Amino acid sequence: MLEQLAAIVGKTNVLTGAETDPWISDISGMLSGSAVAVVRPGSVDEVAQIVRLAAALRLPVIPLGGRTGLTGGGIGDNALVVSLERMAAIREIRPEAQVAVVEAGVILADIHTAADRHDLIFPLMFGARGSARVGGFLGTNAGGSNVLRYGNARDLVLGIEAVLPNGEIVDLMSGLHKNNSGYDLRHLLIGSEGTLGIITAAVLKLKPKPGAYATAMIGMQRLSDALPLLNEVQKATGGMLDAFEYMPDKYVGDYLTLGDRQGTPHRLPFDDRYPVNILLEIGALAPRDCAPEETGEIPIVTYLEDLLGRYLEEGRIDDAVVARNEAQRQEMWARREAASEIAGLWPHRVTNDVAVPVDQVEAFLTRADKTVQDVDPGATTSVVAHLGDGNIHYTVFPTSGDAARKDRIMERVEDIVSDMRGSFSAEHGIGTVKLSSMSRRKDPGALAAMRAIKQALDPLGIMNPGKLLPPEKRV
Repeated sequence: MLEQLAAIVGKTNVLTGAETDPWISDISGMLSGSAVAVVRPGSVDEVAQIVRLAAALRLPVIPLGGRTGLTGGGIGDNALVVSLERMAAIREIRPEAQVAVVEAGVILADIHTAADRHDLIFPLMFGARGSARVGGFLGTNAGGSNVLRYGNARDLVLGIEAVLPNGEIVDLMSGLHKNNSGYDLRHLLIGSEGTLGIITAAVLKLKPKPGAYATAMIGMQRLSDALPLLNEVQKATGGMLDAFEYMPDKYVGDYLTLGDRQGTPHRLPFDDRYPVNILLEIGALAPRDCAPEETGEIPIVTYLEDLLGRYLEEGRIDDAVVARNEAQRQEMWARREAASEIAGLWPHRVTNDVAVPVDQVEAFLTRADKTVQDVDPGATTSVVAHLGDGNIHYTVFPTSGDAARKDRIMERVEDIVSDMRGSFSAEHGIGTVKLSSMSRRKDPGALAAMRAIKQALDPLGIMNPGKLLPPEKRV
């Protein structure tokens, strides 16, 4: 088998033994597996040949991107790991059509850089953008901070190329905005976590680059007062609100602790501490909002300062700081994007990536905090939320690493989410970590349909087995 793989991709691109170590654990270091080999194809044809060989040998295949997943979707045992890292070409940027044609191994930040040269953006934005790759963030239908305005990864894709479990190449790279010609296999493969095939390329939507950003940190007493602010800013700006992120005071305190541990002291957003901290960002496009005035002031920044000043006078918020330059803006975002590093301050954790209706976020947090203390008195939490879309990262740090206790915490949190008609997985995916959640919470009819699709496309069960779909219960 190794000789056949070497004939396909070259000997230097087939790794075995200790060479595979960097490819068999996740970013958290909490999950790891093993690999028969790691193979690094350089083209879609090579991927197809690899998959056909794996099918002939009944060998499990794990597609791998930037290894930034948080749910074990890229971890397995005695599998053939197919890393797409060599397929990292940005084939073209078409400014007039506002699309980027990219291979699956392209790093997200490189797409941002390439689009920026044409005064465009690819608006998918999250903390791991410096290492996450196209195949990975499409495989999990990643979200991030700009979903409020631009949608999830699935909403930003016009076409894909993929290799199915039988080694057949599917070319859906037309890049059309309208194509009503049967089942949308593009959307089926996006979010399938590599269980239905390997995405090898995509046509991505680009958007006009905002001419100016207005970014602010807001201090408040109650989370319930934030939603009226969200809705009013959305209406007043004509839907230009890119992000509306929530950080409680404890998270801010943990951020200070993180800075002390790293030897790079972090600053507070305000002189005082507030229970609720909101990061708000407006991306303006119209010249009237972006062009500097004679005083040098940017109209959209002035507008936001005036709006927040009025809210301060009315007592609707307690404090606000508006970024006056790019360095201050990046400092605000660095605070929000430190969530993963903050979680690493504790040895044990339960990661809940949930979504509830936006008007239920505060109620969820109140109930969840009480529930966690009922299950594990003394446990602590770290919370950040994409408040504009109801996605809450509710991380629990239990008092011990007891697996049964962790499971109870996750299940009790899910009870609350289910009661609110929410989702136990908002943007991180299922992988292996949330298989029990999938079994408990997913509609049985939906699970049956998913299993039927998996069986139809992957009858041998070789494509990323053991992920996404829980084992079928036997009666």
